[in-house]
Amino acid sequence: MPFRVIFEPQLDESRGDLRLHFKDAYSILETAISDRAFPGCAFGVLLDGRVVLEDALGKFTYDQNAPSVSTQTLFDVASLTKVIATTAAAMLLHQRGVLDLEMPVGELLPGFVIGREASEHARKVTVRHLLAHSSGLPGYVPLFHAATSPSEIVRGCLNLPIQAEPGTRAEYSDPGFILLGKAIEALTGESLATFVHREVAIPLGLTHTGFCPPNFIRHEIPPTEEDELFRQRQIQGEVQDEHAYVMKGVAGHAGIFSNVPDLLRFSQAILEPDTYTLFRPETVQLFSQRQLPLGSSRALGWDTPSVDSSSGSFFAPESIGHLGYSGCSLWIDRKSGIAIVLLTNRTWPHRESQKIRIVRPLFHDAIRSIA
Repeated sequence: MPFRVIFEPQLDESRGDLRLHFKDAYSILETAISDRAFPGCAFGVLLDGRVVLEDALGKFTYDQNAPSVSTQTLFDVASLTKVIATTAAAMLLHQRGVLDLEMPVGELLPGFVIGREASEHARKVTVRHLLAHSSGLPGYVPLFHAATSPSEIVRGCLNLPIQAEPGTRAEYSDPGFILLGKAIEALTGESLATFVHREVAIPLGLTHTGFCPPNFIRHEIPPTEEDELFRQRQIQGEVQDEHAYVMKGVAGHAGIFSNVPDLLRFSQAILEPDTYTLFRPETVQLFSQRQLPLGSSRALGWDTPSVDSSSGSFFAPESIGHLGYSGCSLWIDRKSGIAIVLLTNRTWPHRESQKIRIVRPLFHDAIRSIA
């Protein structure tokens, strides 16, 4: 373990004191629960290397008899997978000299260029383009309707049209990260889940972070959806994303489950790379830089604050973060030394509600106005 001390919340205040100190943030979350933006949430704040807030509100569902959410509760963090698993793996492989950002994707995944139309564009797509969401791949295509196996999902992504010259258009792309996950597997010769567990989770002590929670703890995870279209059952303790589900729960774009303490540990490794030696400072700096095309908020794997950002008004331009479709978010201000985690299941019971879009910036601003 690279940690000098065991990382545990050292809160100087009681829960009552915390509620008073962060009363505006609590009020925003309580109102959100009352307004059914989500049935429950867990949240935490890391400031200058110390956990200054870690708490939970609400229940797993809107049923009065449902279990209460706690700070230890596991959530399906959806697209946070892109940063805490896939991008983290890319960061490690790059700093070890294994992953070249300018490497053509076709060299790692030959099916990306062989036998496809417009292969001239495909040959130009690099690992950097996938990380920056500027490959020209579409943002989302429902391949799961026809695919019945992981290989069919991957094959579908390999065959998707490149809709723009690589590097000229930024479009957030799940297929791009599905392919990035497979490219990392091609480089490492092992499953993304195995690599992330050994090289990220174990060194950082992320004891509650990973793909595919075991069946016996599924009831301890808030459900994400009453799926009436695809699986036609309640989704609880298994990945909500349909493509990740067809891929047996392990994919580059979604599939990770985690909790607030683990995500704060991960954030500390980003904020203090000199102390927590998983990522080198120069690696964090590199992956935090905005990428082409001009005007894109995307860094390498990470997002950065933009106009009307979910991070609110106070995160510095150098900040990095990401959202998860299920209602989760992680924002890290490297300049101010602060990280904020908010985990919810906003898609329960159905995914149409967008009230989380109002809640996130208000919550972050309430925290940042006093921290």
